[in-house]
Amino acid sequence: MDDAEPMTAVGLRPPDQVMRLARLGAFHQTRLSFLRVLLRRIGRERWQYARPVFDLDDRGVGHAVYTVTRGPRSYSLVAFAHDLPPQMRTDRVIAEAWDATFALFDGVPTTTDVARLAANVPRQEAGRYLASELVLARANRSVRLFESVVESLAQGHQPDERQVGSTGYLMRTTAVYGNGKFGLADRDRIAAREELAGPFQAEMLTVWLIRAFTVDLVEHLARARDSHRAVRLLPRLRRRLGIGNATGLGMAPFLVRHPTLIHSWIAARETALARVRSLASAAPETRARFLRLLPKARRLIADWRTDDPVQAPRLPILLAEISSMERAAPELLASRHRPWDRLYKWGEETLSLEGQELLVSLMLEPHGALVDDLAGGMTVDETVAFRIDGTMSVRQLRDDIERHYAFALKLDFSRAEATRRFWYVSEEKLEPRLGDRFAEPGADLELPLAIGRDVSALHRALGSASPGESVAVFLTRHPEHRHTVRRVQIASRHPYAEIRDNLIGSDLRAVDVLRAKLSFFGCTRFDPRSDKWLRITLFQDAPFPDEIGAGDWDGWIWGVAESAPLAAPGVTT
Repeated sequence: MDDAEPMTAVGLRPPDQVMRLARLGAFHQTRLSFLRVLLRRIGRERWQYARPVFDLDDRGVGHAVYTVTRGPRSYSLVAFAHDLPPQMRTDRVIAEAWDATFALFDGVPTTTDVARLAANVPRQEAGRYLASELVLARANRSVRLFESVVESLAQGHQPDERQVGSTGYLMRTTAVYGNGKFGLADRDRIAAREELAGPFQAEMLTVWLIRAFTVDLVEHLARARDSHRAVRLLPRLRRRLGIGNATGLGMAPFLVRHPTLIHSWIAARETALARVRSLASAAPETRARFLRLLPKARRLIADWRTDDPVQAPRLPILLAEISSMERAAPELLASRHRPWDRLYKWGEETLSLEGQELLVSLMLEPHGALVDDLAGGMTVDETVAFRIDGTMSVRQLRDDIERHYAFALKLDFSRAEATRRFWYVSEEKLEPRLGDRFAEPGADLELPLAIGRDVSALHRALGSASPGESVAVFLTRHPEHRHTVRRVQIASRHPYAEIRDNLIGSDLRAVDVLRAKLSFFGCTRFDPRSDKWLRITLFQDAPFPDEIGAGDWDGWIWGVAESAPLAAPGVTT
């Protein structure tokens, strides 16, 4: 028995509530996150998997090929393992050597393809690539865990389970590139393929296959040290190993540069929440599954480690709030009138932002049949909204600014602290960076990411124009405002398109932007290393490619697999 159908729908949360940096920086993964969408598809459709090549020497140097097949198409991770001196191991994007480098190949590579990739992939950005390469990536070993696991397995026993769980990965990716960068295949090449049509599906597939390689690598090195005593990882410990990632400012501008795409992500998430909140009642099975998730969520949070002075104090609060959910939820969900809405409203009144957004994730979890279809709307044609409507009147444009950019009009950009930061592109690595406008050179090369300041300037300029004048005429006199007019018109039609905070103020915490994007990837255990970069974990507790056709391909992210069997192909789980 499913939950009763919604009667009168609950509205979506307003953008002024959702699109603030403090809340975006508290987002958690949901069942609409991209890696979860990918794994549900793989499990539901039972893709085929093979490892046709694993050619590594006793030092772990060599290459391997991992192939997954869906119908007539195959995708292959070509992995190159290197002998990297410890002193060269760094998370920074300026590194020039790594423990392992990877390419996701479109199809099954021939020996000629592998030889060409071997000459280029280890060089990363300096290499040369064809349209057959979809994704480029690199990774380094975990200093804390990798060697410990190899040594334990070589001696014939399992690694420390607590250490495996707390670290959560054997290797950490430091870059995963796609979408035409460095000569890789353009997005248009794969956008029409159903299995890769969703956001970042090729990149998520790459990281998932890299995870399989990391486990194979430690087991290979253990056998090389002692072929008689070496053992393989137990399945439960193997599952505890995800992939780490170090992500910095290079990712942050994406949420600003792709307003219609970001609107589609947020709107899908908010629509899912509204659908659940609108349910007239809660079925006993759904209610029971939600309650079973709470102790799993506690274990997930208990494994979360960070020394960040902002994030670290939130974790014990979050654990206490999960206990509050356990006490309050049974009675709230027994209500005969919109129990899920009552639970959500209780959370808004009781919990921190971090707790509220965890509650959103937990509320969506048992409602796959109600919300999973929304994942299909998270990709958009961004060119549709690019054209400026020159027939719009100045009056209408001003009204739209005052409706959607009230946050910007309240800011005083004559104050130094309101404009202290500026975004620019590093000449060395062609990656976005943040500078101090009053202490560093380069502000003349500023990227157009100061949306609040630009909208405020546009609003002032519109004040001297006739209200009935068209935008086209206004822009002939003020072409410098063209990009800002486009932003305002986009935001008027896509309410979740804009982060409603100052992106150049002295109090900007860029990791809030990073966390929002990474939550949509499906990342967990956000560990800010400064206000500009952080470490995360992907695919911890997920099934492996050699488990396709068995096991749990949906609820794994909560640390203990749900018992539900795999759905038949074409059935939403």
